[in-house]
Amino acid sequence: MTSIMARAATWVRVSPTPVHHTRPRPLNRHGSPSPSVVHLAGECAPFARTGGLGEVVRTLAEAQAASGMSVSIIMPLYGVIRGIAGDLAPATESFAVRVGSRQERVRLLRTQARAGEPVTFFVDHPTFSTRPGLYGEGGEDYSDNAFRFALFSIAALTALPQIAPDASVLHAHDWHAALAPVYLRTVLRNDPTIPRLSTVLSVHNAGFQGQYSPGVMSELGLSWDLYNWRHFEWYGRVNVLKGGLTFADVVTTVSPTHARELRTTLGGFGLHETFASLGDRLVGVLNGIDQHTWDPATDPHLPAQFSTSSLSGKRACKAALQRAFRLAPRPDVPLFALCARLVAQKGIDTLLDSGVLDRGDAQFILLGEGDAQYMSALAMRAMTAPGSIGVQLDFSDRMEHLLLAGADACLVPSVYEPCGLTQMRAQRYGTLPVAHRVGGLADTIDEETGFLFAPHTPAALAGAVERAVTAYAEESHWTARMREAMHKDFGWAHSAATYREVYRRAGVLSP
Repeated sequence: MTSIMARAATWVRVSPTPVHHTRPRPLNRHGSPSPSVVHLAGECAPFARTGGLGEVVRTLAEAQAASGMSVSIIMPLYGVIRGIAGDLAPATESFAVRVGSRQERVRLLRTQARAGEPVTFFVDHPTFSTRPGLYGEGGEDYSDNAFRFALFSIAALTALPQIAPDASVLHAHDWHAALAPVYLRTVLRNDPTIPRLSTVLSVHNAGFQGQYSPGVMSELGLSWDLYNWRHFEWYGRVNVLKGGLTFADVVTTVSPTHARELRTTLGGFGLHETFASLGDRLVGVLNGIDQHTWDPATDPHLPAQFSTSSLSGKRACKAALQRAFRLAPRPDVPLFALCARLVAQKGIDTLLDSGVLDRGDAQFILLGEGDAQYMSALAMRAMTAPGSIGVQLDFSDRMEHLLLAGADACLVPSVYEPCGLTQMRAQRYGTLPVAHRVGGLADTIDEETGFLFAPHTPAALAGAVERAVTAYAEESHWTARMREAMHKDFGWAHSAATYREVYRRAGVLSP
């Protein structure tokens, strides 16, 4: 402890801005000017993504821009982006950024967006651009991730007067950008060049928090006054997400049910007390999907298109999918699909232990990549049942579209799922989800358009699959359920409007 305090003496202390405890005014939809929003995210489609975060940031920004809002996105310039983004234009000259005791030079590049589209800016620094991974390699995080994303946040904030001078709201996403609200209210609080912004922090997956040893406070250039139980300290560690939660004006997560779960011991990932302390500052806003991209009536990836008024194309897609995976051409049994990262969160252990893959009255196609143990286990199951189980251990956009169009049901046995996108895409294609009743799955699936199960056990999953197999045998009823699912609206319009009100609420709270 002595050494920590000795190091702290070398830093200028900036007292933290008090956490807001006043109850915000109710959301209303009238009388406020349209906000100008800057999204700060560790990933964004189509440039770099590891899961749903990148797609959500992109599609939300596009929906907001389409509604007339001024929207920008800032992300790191990872090494993989050059080959995807093509020619990027300079957005700033090189400038100096100080993070703790280190001074680095960065610059920002930008895409050439058309009118009415969000512009994407990239923070260019060797810690991002010279590495093949986003957050790490070989299953290990980069050891300097805390510094990398601190640099990212400060560089983005420093560049705002030049790239987005009219910005009124900073919308940060997950722990990678959680330091931005902190820096705005502490280190950069008295910098006259930094605009006065309202801040919103969206938690897409609270299982990833950015936890480091206490010494990282100096590396991040943060006062040791902030290393306390209210702000950054968490069981003897620095918790970056926790710090962001305490300084953001409003915190959102990606479904109403998950907002409630985060406040519980079971669902809060160790931060349940922090989430509970936010009170009305924590809001659940359901994610949406791009319903133009995910539309079976126009989808160019499908061998046959279909709609609620003409479902023959779906039968053709099922036959094509069976041929692609060398499954028996059986229209009489349901075809179940799983499309997911093959990690523990997605419930792969529960699926393997449930016995459902041994059924002779159903077929299964499993698409994904992830942990070697799950990839090996699923490949072995496919080898033992070549006519009933197919496996592809990598992703492609075309195969994901064909899979969700051709399958009859979609397996989503996640242990936890803050929102989930696959179950919404599946329903758009008349593919009924079999899913754990948790998070956004509970908010987007009902008993007419899917088969929910709880608790999260192999037996409960097996029971839900049994209900789906039984229901499939009643053709007319199954077809009615398919059409009901296809009629559901999973677009961004409602949620984008809710975010507009969240921004207004943040403006009420912002100092």
